[in-house]
Amino acid sequence: MAGTAGTPGTPRVLRAMNDRAALDLLLAHGPLSRTRIGKLTGLSKPTASQLLARLEAAGLVLATGTTEGRPGPNAQLYEVNPAAAYAAGLDVTPERVLAAVADLTGRTVGAHEVPTPGRKTTGAVVQQVTDALDGAVKAAGLTRADVRRLVVATPGAFDPTTGRLRYASHLPGWHSPALLDDLAAALPMPVEYENDVNLAAVAEQRLGAARGHEDFVLLWNEGGLGAALVLGGRLHRGWTGGAGEVGFLPVPGAPLVRQVTKANSGGYQELAGSQALPRLARELGMSGVPSGPYAEAAAELVARAAAEDTVLNRLLLQTYATRLATGLASLVSVLDPELVVLSGASLTAGGEVLRALVQAELEELAASRPKLVMGDVTERPVLRGALESALAAVRDEVFDTSR
Repeated sequence: MAGTAGTPGTPRVLRAMNDRAALDLLLAHGPLSRTRIGKLTGLSKPTASQLLARLEAAGLVLATGTTEGRPGPNAQLYEVNPAAAYAAGLDVTPERVLAAVADLTGRTVGAHEVPTPGRKTTGAVVQQVTDALDGAVKAAGLTRADVRRLVVATPGAFDPTTGRLRYASHLPGWHSPALLDDLAAALPMPVEYENDVNLAAVAEQRLGAARGHEDFVLLWNEGGLGAALVLGGRLHRGWTGGAGEVGFLPVPGAPLVRQVTKANSGGYQELAGSQALPRLARELGMSGVPSGPYAEAAAELVARAAAEDTVLNRLLLQTYATRLATGLASLVSVLDPELVVLSGASLTAGGEVLRALVQAELEELAASRPKLVMGDVTERPVLRGALESALAAVRDEVFDTSR
């Protein structure tokens, strides 16, 4: 019936839309005065005042300071109440589980890391996840019950039809069909699971180099080589969650690997993954090739080569750029994206020097010529993406004032 509360265009819905617009502005700009909020939203001063009073009474905004030092009378400033809700993210690798908790503004208020050496059972995985989350919650001065949503980042993806983790045989203990049920029983909040590279793309889309772009590819190279596909502003995951598992992509210059999911290897991973960099450096006769975890060794090699202009360093970067562009050429030829973001330590360590080389090689190999940029979110991008994904859902929930 026309005029029923909640019907589009009714006062309740219009108020909710204005409330959300004001809250989003406060998140984007920080503390704002009533007058500034009115100008940015197009609301009159009385309406802006009523809006702020309503949000303050709901515990969603706080009065904080005044506009001291500016011409005219001091005006009261308002900001989003950071303690109105909390969200958490987990970044899972074979070596550790890293957890963080963020307040409603996105500020990280607690973090904790749990090492995960050796083989793991499903029970051990559940314990490690809860230990990491509890450590982050404790560091934030909160309890589990304060966290409204958790997003867990893993390599590979959970198949939506079977609930089993695919494309990540190197993550022991995470492949039991009962794991998601066991985790749900152990955790009191809604939990979502997402591919780690997809979440790095979320971080770049919300906070970094892909802001304002509806179609882009993020190429990730760190512990593994993978890609995230954002089409029409949304992540494209594929039928089984495996879209972007380009480490398995057959490419020229690398042996053809069969049954790649069992071998956990593939052409593009072998050609241009982090483990290929130390091997390439030795083949070129470079001295002082770092040992240790190959992702760290690769990043060190790339950073050193970009910083020191020698014949061998130039050859290392040029060969690496050609290998990277070989796989990227297939991606951009099929998807024709507006933008390609290079992320992960084995790429970002090369900076503009490596980016320019990959761009030039890609323009030789593919008809489509997207712009290539280095990722801006370099501090724990997977974890940041998990937090941003969790916060988006939490904000939708707590900012809905139409209920």
